[in-house]
Amino acid sequence: MEIAPRISIDEKIRFGKPVISGTRVPVELIIGKLAGGMTYEEVMAEYEITREDILAALNYAAKTISSEEIKVIA
Repeated sequence: MEIAPRISIDEKIRFGKPVISGTRVPVELIIGKLAGGMTYEEVMAEYEITREDILAALNYAAKTISSEEIKVIA
């Protein structure tokens, strides 16, 4: 089931975690690799995805974080 452009979930793939549609590449993996210093080109070559897939993963992550609620406990 597509939950965002180019992002899908399926309980049979990666335990239902968001992945790039048509692949088994989790969104969290892409974000982690970029955060770790890999370039777009390196991620694209390593996981056989497109620049648009990477941008979709970043967009999905940004939207997910923007709706997150943080509660401070003093």
